Amino acid sequence: MSEVIVDISMSLDGYVTAPGVDAEHGLGVDGEVLHLWAFSDDDTEKELLSRATTRSGAVVMGRKLFDIVDAPNGWSEEIGYGAGHAAEPPCFVVTHSAPETVRLKNRFTIVTDGLESALNLARAAAGDKDVVVMGGGDVCGQVLAAGLADTLSLHIAPVVLGGGTPLFAEGTRVELEPVSTVATPNAIHQTYALR
Repeated sequence: MSEVIVDISMSLDGYVTAPGVDAEHGLGVDGEVLHLWAFSDDDTEKELLSRATTRSGAVVMGRKLFDIVDAPNGWSEEIGYGAGHAAEPPCFVVTHSAPETVRLKNRFTIVTDGLESALNLARAAAGDKDVVVMGGGDVCGQVLAAGLADTLSLHIAPVVLGGGTPLFAEGTRVELEPVSTVATPNAIHQTYALR
């Protein structure tokens, strides 16, 4: 049975990007530390990444993240979600208004009628694989706050950023049940079930 999984890296103080996010700095200025685990040569980190991308049948993201990955220095035929690990899953972009152009048209479906609609389209496309909500922080936080996810997979980098894009908006409350914790050189990987 497929699940909706929020899968995101963050700092110890709860930020999914450093300050200064723009087309050149998708993770903020010096925010790459959040994803060191995903580019590591460590066997456990490579296995965690491979397992996550292999189970992904569809991906959901927000407009801010889309604008970064579809920018000229963003994803390419060689770089993207699952590149080098599994077949590229279709990506569904939640936005209030469609972009004028989409550079990687074959990868993205633009969804302008809400988060639940994007999740429904992603479920249909995923088949028996999972739907992964990968970011940004606003979309992940909305999915969790609305109770639309089955699982939260956090990759907590050993850094305090002091600012950036928070995973949760102030006042958000989400009840979670711990499932597993794996420590690796570049992150603590925690999995929770939503109650």
